Amino acid sequence: MFEKLIRFAIDQRWLVMLMVLGMAALGAYNYQRLPIDAVPDITNVQVQVNTAAPGYSPLESEQRIPGAADVKVEQTTGLPMLTLNIDRSKASRLGLNVNDIQEALSIAVGGREAGLVFQGDRRFDILVRLPDEARGNLDAIRRIPIRLPIADGAVGLPGYVQLGDVATLDIAPGPNQISREDGKRRVVVTANVRGRDIGSFVTEAQAKLDAQVKIPTGYWTTWGGTFEQLQSAAKRLQIVVPVALLLVFVLLFVMFGNIKDGLLVFTGVPFALTGGIVALWLRDIPLSISAGVGFIALSGVAVLNGLVMISFIRSLRDNGMPLDQAIDEGALTRLRPVLMTALVASLGFVPMALATGTGAEVQRPLATVVIGGILSSTVLTLLVLPLLYRLAHWREAQPAEQVTAEWTPPDSAKAPA
Repeated sequence: MFEKLIRFAIDQRWLVMLMVLGMAALGAYNYQRLPIDAVPDITNVQVQVNTAAPGYSPLESEQRIPGAADVKVEQTTGLPMLTLNIDRSKASRLGLNVNDIQEALSIAVGGREAGLVFQGDRRFDILVRLPDEARGNLDAIRRIPIRLPIADGAVGLPGYVQLGDVATLDIAPGPNQISREDGKRRVVVTANVRGRDIGSFVTEAQAKLDAQVKIPTGYWTTWGGTFEQLQSAAKRLQIVVPVALLLVFVLLFVMFGNIKDGLLVFTGVPFALTGGIVALWLRDIPLSISAGVGFIALSGVAVLNGLVMISFIRSLRDNGMPLDQAIDEGALTRLRPVLMTALVASLGFVPMALATGTGAEVQRPLATVVIGGILSSTVLTLLVLPLLYRLAHWREAQPAEQVTAEWTPPDSAKAPA
C-alpha cells in the first residue's frame, strides 16, 4: 500500500503540492487559535497593583474576568492606630512644647525604663507605663497629667494640665503592613486561572484594568507570578529555537557538502512543526513552555527521515543511476527504514502523552508535539521529499539521459558478426 502511495505522489506532483499547502495553511490557522499557557501548576498569578484612584478597584476588575478564581488582595490596612493631634495654640499659651506632650503620651502608652532590678547575677529593666486596661481606654489616656513649666522666680508647686486639654486623640485603622519592591511600595492582587489559558486571561485583564481603573500619575501596574515566568521563558525560547535550527542546518550542510540537499532535508522541520501544532489543537492542549521544548527536540528528530532517504538517493546517483530511477528506487527502498525510525521515536512518547499522574502537565504537551510532528514529517517526507528532490535537481536529469543514450549500442551492433 505504501509503495502505491509513493508512486502516486511521484506521478501526481501538483496534487501533492496542493496537499502540502493545505497542511501548511491548517498549521498556520491552528497556531493563531492555540491558547498560550505556562507550565500548569497551582501557583497564584500575581498582579502587582499600586492604585488609590476612583473607578473599579483592581480586585473588582479581575473578579469580572471569566476564568478568574480565588481572587484576593493583599491586606494592607486594619491595624488600629492611635492618632494624636496637638492644639499648638493652647500648648504655646501654657508654655508647653510639642515634645513635652509627645513624651508624656509615649511614657504612658509605650513605657520608659526607670531603673534596674538585680536578681543574683541577672538584672532586669524597670519599665514604667499605664496598666493594660488604661492604655486601651481613650478617656484614661486623655486624663494623663502633663507638668507645666515653672516660671523663673515663681514659688510653689508646679501646675498640671490634662492631655485632653491640649490635644485630641483618635483611634482609626492604619497600615497593617507596607510591602516594598525595589524601594517602592506595592499592593499585590492574586488570582488563580481556571478553565482558560493565562495568555488570554492576562490580555483581557490588562484591557479591563486600562478601561476601568483610573491610575493617577506615579502609580503603575505590573504582572508577575506564572505569567512572568511564561514571559521569561518565551524570551529565552526566542533565542534557543533559532540557534537550535541553525545548528541542525549546519550539521546537514556538513553532511552533504552543499546547501541544496541540506535545505531539502531541512524541509522536514516545518512539516514537523505543522504536525505538532495540529496535534496540540486536536488534543486541546495550550501552547506551553514544555511544548516549546518539544518543538526544539522535534527539530532534530524530524530530519532523520529525510536524511535517510536523501543519503540513499545520492548514493544511487553516484553509482550512475538516472535521476528519476534513483528517486523511485530510493523512495521505495528506504520506505521501511523511514517508517521504523518514525515508529520507534513516536511509540516511545506514547506513555508520556497518556500520562495523568504527577508531572503530566509537563509530559503531555511535550509528547504530543513530538508524536504529531514525527507522524506528519514522516508522511510528508515519503510523499513530498522525492518530489522536492526532483524539482531541485531537474537540470541534472536531461544530461544524464543524453549520456545514457550516447553509450547505448545500436541494434545492429548487438547482432553476432
